[in-house]
Amino acid sequence: MTFEKLTLHPSILQAIRESGYTVPTPIQAQAIPQALEGHDLMASAQTGTGKTAAFVLPSLHRLSTPAVKHSRGPRVLVLTPTRELANQVTAAAIKYGKHMRFRIGSVVGGMPYPPQMRLLSQPLDILVATPGRLLDHMERGRIDYSRLEVLVLDEADRMLDMGFIHAVEKIAAATPATRQTLLFSATLEGTIAKLAKRLLKNPKLIQIDTVQERNEQIEQRLHHVDDGAHKHRLLTHLLDDINMDKAIVFTATKRGADRLAKTLYAKGHPTAALHGDMNQNQRNRAIANLRSGTVRLLVATDVAARGIDVSGITHVINFDLPKSAEDYVHRIGRTGRAGAKGIAISFAAPDNFQQLRDIERYTRQTIPAHVIPGLEPTIRPRQQAPSGHRRGGPSSHQPRRPDAAPRHFKGKNGGNPPRHGQGQRHGSGGTGRGAKAYG
Repeated sequence: MTFEKLTLHPSILQAIRESGYTVPTPIQAQAIPQALEGHDLMASAQTGTGKTAAFVLPSLHRLSTPAVKHSRGPRVLVLTPTRELANQVTAAAIKYGKHMRFRIGSVVGGMPYPPQMRLLSQPLDILVATPGRLLDHMERGRIDYSRLEVLVLDEADRMLDMGFIHAVEKIAAATPATRQTLLFSATLEGTIAKLAKRLLKNPKLIQIDTVQERNEQIEQRLHHVDDGAHKHRLLTHLLDDINMDKAIVFTATKRGADRLAKTLYAKGHPTAALHGDMNQNQRNRAIANLRSGTVRLLVATDVAARGIDVSGITHVINFDLPKSAEDYVHRIGRTGRAGAKGIAISFAAPDNFQQLRDIERYTRQTIPAHVIPGLEPTIRPRQQAPSGHRRGGPSSHQPRRPDAAPRHFKGKNGGNPPRHGQGQRHGSGGTGRGAKAYG
């Protein structure tokens, strides 16, 4: 299948061709036709599979026809868990709608209120938002949903993990009952299934490949460590590898990210930190510096696991194991993208036994233990996996199974989107004067 067969608006197809894409990814090939027909969707897709385009392209297609109602409120609302994802969605809409005439803006936490208030007082077609800040504006009467046609829940599982479930439900309840709802999540079971039952109408279910198949491009390695000092010695050894071109090192805390970034920088490694206490300009700068090669290492907390789309990341290092197995999958998914090979290295201390077992149950893969001569652990590690586990094979447990798809077309902008609070005009020719970005 090609994009030409998806019956998208000619202006959108032109932008896709100019970006060099011809073949949709599996999630796009299945989701776009269903969305164009007006169905609600429950789609299981991992970051990096092109899911952003799977909802952005049909949303843009809807904007090619006049709105039924007239108001200043958005016709499309996209909820995302983080500012980084809001940036990516905004950038994708601008990129693939550059030959169309529409206005887009974002409302996210951690940014000044006055620019967002000005944004919401003007006519708007697409609004990209994080739930907490959007609900804040709603409660002050600044949002008009009277002409809303599409509600997108991007990475719904992550929004629930971050405690946004009540905000999401309040926002959905304030939108028209006639809306189309598109839900994308790594898993479609448990709380997500219950949420979908409340918010969606007869949804079409889309599930692509399993998490095991997605991880085939990533070589996973485990290093047992005695303590923090042992971790640092191992990390120093690993960073001397000439094949480690670009790497993300994940820590458990914001303070730990800052401290480790300063330590690595002092040792001569071009390094930057990325975490939730940084303002948006600082976070954008850190990602841009990694993308350009100005920095080689990015030391990040899990706020970055769902929002970094940088090509050429060769290694991911879990300096601290994540609290949840889902976060492990999203962390290592920063490498091995677009068909490239990647390496994910995890450090596990003796007290990480339960976290490690949860990860292996969830992925249904045993992470092979590696030992570096001279840096062997002195503390005997506990048995990290229950019997019956095989690499890539099923276990006696029945974990939730997030799905994913091969990466062909990601639908994301390689560059930096406009800063929140600044309006910019995009695009030329085509059906109008181009998209405007606000927020």
